[in-house]
Amino acid sequence: MAPWRPLSQALYSRIPGARSVSTQTSPKGPLSGITVVSLEQAIAAPFCTRQLADLGARVIKIERPGVGDFARNYDTRVNGLASHFVWTNRSKESLALDLKKPRDHGVLMRLLGKADVLVQNLAPGASARLGLSHEELKAKHPSLIVCNISGYGPDGPYRDKKAYDLLIQSEAGMLSVTGTAQEPAKVGISIADISAGSYAYSNILAAIIQRGNDPEKRGCNIDISMLESMVEWMSFPLYYTYQNAPRPTPTGASHAAVYPYGPFETGDGKSVMLGIQNEREWVNFCEKVLSLPDLMTDERFVNNSLRSQNRDALKEIICEAFSSLTAEKVVTLLDEAAIANGKVNDMQGVWEHPQLKARGRWTEVSTPAGTVPALLPPGLTQGDAGRFSARMDAVPDVGEHNAAILAELGIEDAGEDL
Repeated sequence: MAPWRPLSQALYSRIPGARSVSTQTSPKGPLSGITVVSLEQAIAAPFCTRQLADLGARVIKIERPGVGDFARNYDTRVNGLASHFVWTNRSKESLALDLKKPRDHGVLMRLLGKADVLVQNLAPGASARLGLSHEELKAKHPSLIVCNISGYGPDGPYRDKKAYDLLIQSEAGMLSVTGTAQEPAKVGISIADISAGSYAYSNILAAIIQRGNDPEKRGCNIDISMLESMVEWMSFPLYYTYQNAPRPTPTGASHAAVYPYGPFETGDGKSVMLGIQNEREWVNFCEKVLSLPDLMTDERFVNNSLRSQNRDALKEIICEAFSSLTAEKVVTLLDEAAIANGKVNDMQGVWEHPQLKARGRWTEVSTPAGTVPALLPPGLTQGDAGRFSARMDAVPDVGEHNAAILAELGIEDAGEDL
């Protein structure tokens, strides 16, 4: 399939309402020439397609006219825009279509004739009703890669259930291993959506490679379930409970099977996160950090299993030793003893993190509400020779690219029948 090129900057600038800067201003990436059409909402599919856009793919986001993706209205924290939306939707073009109208549905079908990938995470059954299943599309579009993201998959007893991140975390057992024994807790970010979006992203990359190696350039069908993605990430506790073994006990910010591992309060009221992974580190910790060399031969703590079983007593000893020290002094001692440690940062601490600044991981992106800071994607850079450069273009307004995309499709009249 020949790459579908966007309008030139000169033509684009003459379209009413278009921004003065094209949506494709960053250096070309490894996915340049790949066009992705996405019927997406919330987080899972938008996170997948944003990562494709990071690598240079052209992503056309189909939205409801007027309101757009409902994630646009989650909050107003970023100059009046939603934090989730700004995070997952940069470098995309927004095409507002009412797919219940025959004309707009016809626009989408014409668009798919020029696309490499279709991604969708609509409500159960919605894509099939729109004629967007791989089975219906493959005859007319044999090279199209179709990726469906759903809560539970297209079959099985849960296929028609709606799925939100908290519900998937609960179904996948995540709530049984987080929080404390007294109070289960969800992970504080949309981890089920993120895991599904990540697997959709990697599967699409594999499908693009596979199609490139196929003499007939055939597409394929990709089926990503949020439940299956989340359960894959739960494989450690699954194996930990193999053959009905007792489940790991939720331990807050500590580790269920390794100790000492987690936050410990210091004398200035702050906490330091540390982790002991082996017996050599345990010896160093006792001698060089706690100044309690006899502790390493204490029968209660001579191996990790015993330290974990007797964690309450050990925590009391550690906190007592730290009570006369500041957090800064504890970190210094831990570093000198080669013990892994970290600060318990809040979000402002992350905004100001010295390591991110030192590595130049911050840049800026344009939004309908002005320029905002943005973190470069892991592994990508801006302009370093020998590395992939991240595409970091604008977050679109609802329907911002309608005129441009319709013009590319040869549709000059907004009311033209197709």
